[in-house]
Order: sequence, then C-alpha cells, then structure tokens
Amino acid sequence: MNKLFLGLAIVAGSFAFAQETQTTTATTITPVNKEKEPITFGIKGGANAAQFSEQKLSANNQKIGFNAGAFVNIPLSKQFSLQPEVLYNQLGAKSVLSSSEVTTGATTVKTQRDFKTTLNYISVPVMVQFKPVDNFYVEAGPEFSYFIDGKNKGETTVTSTTNSIATTQRTSVSETINKDDINRFNFGLGLGLGYYFTPHLGINARYVNSLTKIEKSRPAAENNNRVFQLGLNYKF
Repeated sequence: MNKLFLGLAIVAGSFAFAQETQTTTATTITPVNKEKEPITFGIKGGANAAQFSEQKLSANNQKIGFNAGAFVNIPLSKQFSLQPEVLYNQLGAKSVLSSSEVTTGATTVKTQRDFKTTLNYISVPVMVQFKPVDNFYVEAGPEFSYFIDGKNKGETTVTSTTNSIATTQRTSVSETINKDDINRFNFGLGLGLGYYFTPHLGINARYVNSLTKIEKSRPAAENNNRVFQLGLNYKF
C-alpha cells in the first residue's frame, strides 16, 4: 500500500512539473503584440514670408502673410508617415518694381510702379515624414495649389519731362489682379522639419519652392513663388 501511494505521488508530481514547465515555456515565447499608431487628424496655422524668384533673397522683398488649414497624419511604419494637408495659403512679394518710358515729340513720360503683391491660393501639400527620434521629424513632398485671387497695392510715380523741365506725380494704387493673367494651378516642392512638445502640440518650419511660373505671359520658369513657413500644429 505504501508503495502504491509512493508511486501515485511520483506520477502526480511528474505531471505537475511538466504542466508548470509547459506554461512557463509558452509564456516565455509568446510575442508581445505592439499596437499600431493610429491615424490622427489636426489643424495648423502660421506665418508666411514670401517673395518671387526673380528677386534677391532679402527681408525687404518678403511679404508677410499666413497659412491655415487641416491635416491628417497616416503612419506607414514606426518611423515613416504620410501627411496630406489642405491650406489657405497667402503668397506674393514686396517691392515688386516695374517701369516704362514713352517719348512723344519733346515730351518723355516715365512711369514707375512699386507694389506689394498678394496672391491667395488653396494649397494641398502631401508630405512624407521621417521620425529619427521621438517627437522630431523631417519632411519632404509635393505641393499642389489653385489660385483664388490677388491684389497689387502700392504707388505709381509718373515723371513728365519737356525741354529739360520735369514734373512728378505720385498716386496710391490698389488694384485687383486679373485672374486670366495668372496660372491657376501651381506646383511646388516642400522641405521642412518639426517637433512635438506634447502628444498634441507641435511646431513646424517649411520651405516651398514653386516650379510653375506665376504669369501666363512670362517665359517658362522666369518668375515663381518662394515661401518660408513657420507655424503650430495641433493633433486631436
């Protein structure tokens, strides 16, 4: 009888040890499923410093405007994501100069114009973002824009010279740009970087170089939009 109890105890102990070993092994090799980052929506806005490509890079030529809109961030992997945006985008330039001179008989009329030009677009950037470390990213991608309207505001100076006697007249001018003179569609390339201070609030800087000429009458690629953007992002 004692031998029977001893045998049963050995068998029961063997089963218990085997079960414990199997449970431990299963627990050890079971992979931990990492939850994929979700798609997020947000809003953004900031300041633009814009000018035309034919101008020298200078603060005197840069028109200050703004951009504002919404975005969706779509994770592609742990480090890469795709971010399409829709923005109201204010471009243009300051110190847009032009002059003309007409001589009729003994009289020469010279007209000089100094304008601040505002060009309003609806822009759709599609940025590919790379995140080398948490919260910081660099981005690049195309930007597609559609021209809405624009305005020239500034001063016209007319100098009339007859027999070496000159008279000058200055006039303030504000005029709406004819949409038929502007290419409605604008294509550019953007490059930028950003940092999120919190899971929701971040800062972004971007430079966009347009590859499409602004005016239809100009030779190809003679005068394009350039813009530096600095703003805030907010993810919901």
